Amino acid sequence: MSNQDQQPPWGKKNKPQTPEEIVAALINKLQDFFSDNKKPPPPGDGQTPSSPPSSPFANIGKLLAVVLIIIVLQGVYSSFFKITPSEVGVVLRLGEYSRTTAPGLHFKIPYIDHLYKVDVENIRKEEFGFRNKTPGQQTAFDRRGYDTESLMLTADKNVINVAWIVQYRVADPYTFLFKVANVRQAIRDNSESVTRRIVGNMDFDYVLSNRDLLAASVKIELQEQLDKLFPKGLSGVNIGTVQFQDINPPDQVKPAFNEVNEADQDMKRLVNEAQETYNRVIPKASGDALKIIEEAYGYQAERVNNAKGETQRFNDILKEYKNAPDVTRKRMYLETMKEILPTVESVYVIDKDQQAPIPLLNITSAAGLSATQPK
Repeated sequence: MSNQDQQPPWGKKNKPQTPEEIVAALINKLQDFFSDNKKPPPPGDGQTPSSPPSSPFANIGKLLAVVLIIIVLQGVYSSFFKITPSEVGVVLRLGEYSRTTAPGLHFKIPYIDHLYKVDVENIRKEEFGFRNKTPGQQTAFDRRGYDTESLMLTADKNVINVAWIVQYRVADPYTFLFKVANVRQAIRDNSESVTRRIVGNMDFDYVLSNRDLLAASVKIELQEQLDKLFPKGLSGVNIGTVQFQDINPPDQVKPAFNEVNEADQDMKRLVNEAQETYNRVIPKASGDALKIIEEAYGYQAERVNNAKGETQRFNDILKEYKNAPDVTRKRMYLETMKEILPTVESVYVIDKDQQAPIPLLNITSAAGLSATQPK
């Protein structure tokens, strides 16, 4: 007994395990079954084996039977399919849409149903003005040879170099597959057209300083343009993000642009300084002017009120004077002298018959008071 016969039953690989091995074993058995070659007789019997004449039609029939069995097995094997969680299956039956399958294990009629798998979870990306050399690894961009995509003309007749990315997902698998011949090329063409039109309606400085607003406008209009390519109410793709990577002048004019940019920054700095001075000086001057005006109004009111008061006082005195002229005249004289005399230093009495002035005692000073007092 050989070593192979001594092996335990569980150590032998008696049955094929995979579908390919099953098919291969079945083909071998069929070949042995339909083979015309008989096993040669054991040596030493002295007889020559005789083989019956073989018919070509019999060989053709056997071959057709083998092919038919292979086709049936292949059909059974391919009738089951699996959809991963990130995919959706679209099944066509005799070229016509049949159904859309969710993730999981499904059955289809072999040779009649045709399956298309569409990834609806992963985000697809289109790059404009550059290409990523090493996707999924450390980012390395290549800009050479993509100037036809990135060079654009602004509203003020300046050339600008724009690089951007469009990210999208499949919204409806059936529409994505069969309603537009080349969805990827349609996205690229429409994105480039929309971006050129929007940039062409903006000034150079506005494009440089408002890339977020520019990206939002491109996203909205690009989605509208793509929706027009599909049947009404169906959208094959959803635009997720439009992101502008770089917006710069062409390399040939960068030095001149930098000089202009520096001059523009200097101008803005001077304008800001002047605005700061204006904000500091003008409010102060306005406050001073308002203060002077208010003081003038106050002085005006004071003078008017004083004049009115003097006028009223004069009218009152005039009324009293008309009633008693002598008394009023004397009272006015005494009141006037009462106001004047305390402020004078010397008092002189002049007699019309006297040739020289006669000084009087200074009654307002301490010396004068002491001289008048008795000893």
